[in-house]
Amino acid sequence: MSHSYQKLSLVVGILVIILWVSSCQMGEESSVGRLRFGISFPEEQSAEALDGRVLLMFSTDESREPRFQISDGPNTQLVFGIDVDGLSPGENALFDGSVLGYPINSLSNVPAGEYWVQGLLHIYETFHRADGHVVKLPMDRGEGQHWNRAPGNLYSTPQKVYVDPSKDQIITVNLDQKIPPIPDPPETKYIKHVKIQSKLLTEFWGRPMFLGAHVLLPEGFEKHPEARYPLCVFHGHFPYTFGSFREESPDPDLEAEYSARFDWPGYNKTQQEYAYKFYKYWIAPDTPRMLIIEIQHANPYYDDSYAVNSANIGPYGDAITYELIPYIEEKFRGIGEGWARFLYGGSTGGWEALAVQVFYPDDYNGCFAACPDPIDFRAYTLVNIYEDENAYFLKSPFKKTPRPGRRNYLGQVSCTLEETNLRELVLGTNSRSGDQWDIWQAVYSPMGEDGYPKPIWDKMTGEIDKEVAEYWRENYDLSYILQRDWKTLGPKLKGKIHIYCGDMDNYYLNNAVYLVEEFLESTTDPHYDGDVDYGDRAEHCWNGDQTRPNALSRLRYNQMYVPKILDRIKKAAPPGADLTSWRH
Repeated sequence: MSHSYQKLSLVVGILVIILWVSSCQMGEESSVGRLRFGISFPEEQSAEALDGRVLLMFSTDESREPRFQISDGPNTQLVFGIDVDGLSPGENALFDGSVLGYPINSLSNVPAGEYWVQGLLHIYETFHRADGHVVKLPMDRGEGQHWNRAPGNLYSTPQKVYVDPSKDQIITVNLDQKIPPIPDPPETKYIKHVKIQSKLLTEFWGRPMFLGAHVLLPEGFEKHPEARYPLCVFHGHFPYTFGSFREESPDPDLEAEYSARFDWPGYNKTQQEYAYKFYKYWIAPDTPRMLIIEIQHANPYYDDSYAVNSANIGPYGDAITYELIPYIEEKFRGIGEGWARFLYGGSTGGWEALAVQVFYPDDYNGCFAACPDPIDFRAYTLVNIYEDENAYFLKSPFKKTPRPGRRNYLGQVSCTLEETNLRELVLGTNSRSGDQWDIWQAVYSPMGEDGYPKPIWDKMTGEIDKEVAEYWRENYDLSYILQRDWKTLGPKLKGKIHIYCGDMDNYYLNNAVYLVEEFLESTTDPHYDGDVDYGDRAEHCWNGDQTRPNALSRLRYNQMYVPKILDRIKKAAPPGADLTSWRH
């Protein structure tokens, strides 16, 4: 080979390398994308700079606004999100291909086409907490921590836009709308509303914090001023008013709505029918006369505090048990003693019912926990946080098998754990999505150095933090706590624990119930003397009713548990207890 040819070959090789590097750089640039969006709000919406999470949404479904179409299911539309600190009126929050999205991770990967586009600013408030941390969080404003309908949030009128990631363009979105305030719920003869400022929570958060409740009064409350009543705490998600109670007959003109979950035509009519049936049951002469309350304890992380003390949420357990409940019992003539207080609920409320009974064993006389959130973290849905290394994928040397996040009664999967966690991450960093995995993390985790909850796992990779997992075990793993402390807890909990779950729970919550049942059935000193039951092929919200389909049993929590509570009172009330004044 000649020397000149070698030189030529070298030059050509160098040119090839240069072209290859250039193409790689162009590829990197294109992966970021040239399509950009600028989202801003006018001064008439706010003259002040705002903090929060700006969301950009795309939808091909014109039946609803894009802000109501972000979900874990297969019909979800697209969302992208960025944090803003001090966004001024007229200033653009810029979105490009580097911004994380769900379920498509980048604007650069959005298929070209026409979309309904909408922007939204979920506004954060600055908290100067008593521990010295300054954090920015979305305070609930009466909607129960839902970013897409939180009063005061700014959003844009949806506009149809042709989106093409290959084009170099900036599309502007103007947040020209503001979500209005939510009116207070009305009171009736039977339903009353209370709200108190909590001393404990106000001290923790460094600003006034409130607890509320919807109180269902018994029939004959006014006619029997001498009566004092047992108290039932119906735990669950944020209620606008007391749910599933309707004093008027069902609306004959109500337009029927189909429930895809239950494959039930006119399910909204069925809900009204059963709410009215509960009212008729409630006023019947042989119904036990009790107080039932649903608590309002929305906070900066979720629509519900999980009713326990938490490093990140604050002392909600103490505030509810020692501030709110005594206030209600005094105002509405409750008996005001532990033997006359009971807990029940489903899902979040199921976990709360069991947790509050475990953490406050002398203050309550029984819990009925239906489809509870994970009560054993060896089965944190499908993750064993103590032994698994990754939450999203099964351990394997050669393949990557994703863990399911949701199923139906046939086992058909509609999302994975990775997908639902990434959706939450796009909606809010630092556990600020206002959704399920983030509130578990906020309640159970220790506080991080930045003042926000320490993640149980990396939201992007699923890698589990074992130190955080150990903190969870010692403080909130109800199964572990029961086993660790049964010598002292057992005598106080005998006859008080009742757990129910469908064996095809949508979120695999039955797996943790199996583990708790295994321990409870093995107890001997004393035996727990309660019950654990399962619904065959029943999905989420099954509450122990073996005689009705899940679609109906979930509408009958109060009718299910009030008679059980009466039986418990008859068996366990102390000598001299008032068993008559409230039986009018």
